[in-house]
Amino acid sequence: MSAIISARQLSKSYGKKPILNNLNFEIESGRIVGVVGPNGSGKTTILKTILGLAPFSGQLSVLGFDPATQRDALMNEVCFVADVAVLPRWLKVREALDFVEGVHPRFNRAKAERYIAETKLTMSMKVKEMSKGMLAQFHLALVMAIDAKLLVLDEPTLGLDILYRKMFYRNLLEDYFDENKTIIITTHQIEEVENILSDVIFVREGQIVLHETMEKIQDRFTAVLVNAEQVATAQKLKPLDQRKIFEKQAMLFDGVPRQQLAELGELQTPDLADIFVALMKGSY
Repeated sequence: MSAIISARQLSKSYGKKPILNNLNFEIESGRIVGVVGPNGSGKTTILKTILGLAPFSGQLSVLGFDPATQRDALMNEVCFVADVAVLPRWLKVREALDFVEGVHPRFNRAKAERYIAETKLTMSMKVKEMSKGMLAQFHLALVMAIDAKLLVLDEPTLGLDILYRKMFYRNLLEDYFDENKTIIITTHQIEEVENILSDVIFVREGQIVLHETMEKIQDRFTAVLVNAEQVATAQKLKPLDQRKIFEKQAMLFDGVPRQQLAELGELQTPDLADIFVALMKGSY
């Protein structure tokens, strides 16, 4: 697969405060990438540079375009939903479809209407009459009807209850994603997107501390419920994290062979959230 996003020495500062510090990364086509980090870590700024919404230093190529100088051409191939996306309260569903149809060359109105027909939305409904969940469905209908090569979602389910969050991601996978599209998602709810991601990027204080495929993460990180008599031996292997569970010590290891760890106790597969917490110590 070829990289559709390539960054070299990508940096960004606000005044004298560095936000992104010489980032180097590539994102390949047909991937679903989670960008995860604490508030203020720089994850949203990464999205803004990719979309040409913030100036930067270094080299950045997105779908073959330079976001700094070719943003108009780039946005014909990209769809973006922000956590602060706000539609006018007086706007009707029908009027929103009219607007998007008029401004985006890749918008398929019939597809949007088919999706809306499966919800409680109506063409005459105004934004002010929608619940948060209905508004998320409306945004998703507009997104899925745009045949964009790159979809960027910044905290797309923020403020929604668990039912609507699960529906959002399920519909995104079933009705939108294919091997010709790439999706980048920033989120704090790691547990809910872990099963749909193909790659993950952890960002801390403007730097990337982990960028791996989910397959490699499963091979690389191992959790062990260490037997009491093996604690001293396990600590010599420098666990990333350690906590007590009843009478045993749970430890997380990075890159230690599983065969070696099996001698210490019960092996477990760590959740992505456990790895995130271990790598973000001191960030909160």
